[in-house]
Amino acid sequence: MERFSCKTKIISGPGAISALGELKAGRLLLVADPYFAETDLPQRIQKAAGAEAMETFFQVKPDPTAELAAQGTAVVQAFKPDAVVALGGGSAMDCAKAMVYFSGQKVAFAAIPTTSGSGSEVTDFSILTHDGVKHPLVDDALLPDMAILDGDLLATLPKSLIADAGYDILAHALESYVAKNAGVISRALAAEAVEITCRLLPDSFAGDTAVRQDIHLAATMAGVAFSQAGLGLCHAMAHALGGRFHIPHGRLNAILLPAVVEANAAANAHYAQLARAAGIGGAADTVAVRNLKNTLIRLRKELRLPSTLAQAGIPPRQVREATDSLVQAALADPCCATNPVTPDSAMVRKVLQQVTGIG
Repeated sequence: MERFSCKTKIISGPGAISALGELKAGRLLLVADPYFAETDLPQRIQKAAGAEAMETFFQVKPDPTAELAAQGTAVVQAFKPDAVVALGGGSAMDCAKAMVYFSGQKVAFAAIPTTSGSGSEVTDFSILTHDGVKHPLVDDALLPDMAILDGDLLATLPKSLIADAGYDILAHALESYVAKNAGVISRALAAEAVEITCRLLPDSFAGDTAVRQDIHLAATMAGVAFSQAGLGLCHAMAHALGGRFHIPHGRLNAILLPAVVEANAAANAHYAQLARAAGIGGAADTVAVRNLKNTLIRLRKELRLPSTLAQAGIPPRQVREATDSLVQAALADPCCATNPVTPDSAMVRKVLQQVTGIG
């Protein structure tokens, strides 16, 4: 039996923030990255929503902690908004989700991503960091009511963010396609996301703003796919490494994903199916999987992303010293539950050894 549901209303296109008026929010809480405090976007959002009163929480930081979410939760409880709007990247959306969730209040929740990668605007995930470990919180209550994909907000993205976030789309799509809970609909969305991202991400990285709305949609499609199907070892290891070394999540996915595809050899038939569905091709399964891996490696190079942890600035000695705790954290991560192959310590250590780099 296959189940598929998508609670979130998705509104896409230039000027889409005008849809905030549908929230009918007299009191609005805006949760955003500090950068937005110096722009006119908060005022535009308040005007679009038609809110008479607006409170702001601009304290969001990369890899939001449980403590930060607790601070924000207190703001929700004190202000008692009719609606909460998250503006920014995955960190802002994850923090806002946790704030609403732990407040215990029934409020409308809208997410406005300003990067194309996390998919958090349509997922039931919130990633919080505590004591150097990233903990995925997963609950249907974390699904936003509305996702606004406004291409007008994507014109000035830095190249490094385009690369990091764009590779996150690929990791979400690939892992969800082969995940244990994958179904026909989630795989169709994942394959389309891979095709769009592989075709257009290099153009966006080179400065073509015209393709960014399509990539924005691909990120959301991948988000819907993995929210339904689950993820896998790549994300489990990225959470463990990111919590300890604070490397951007998409960059860690770029380092890990080709090695994880190789480690999941038992899922080669699904990878081959994905390669063909995404237009990468390969008549025989072995050729299709090789083409898929080569595409991942080529894109990583074209986006100037590191291929090893050492290239990302993590000394191999530090990785070796932390190996036991990293393996333990990865295996405890909920994403492992839907990896197509049940991971064990030896599998995680092998992937870690492959991506560490030579000191």
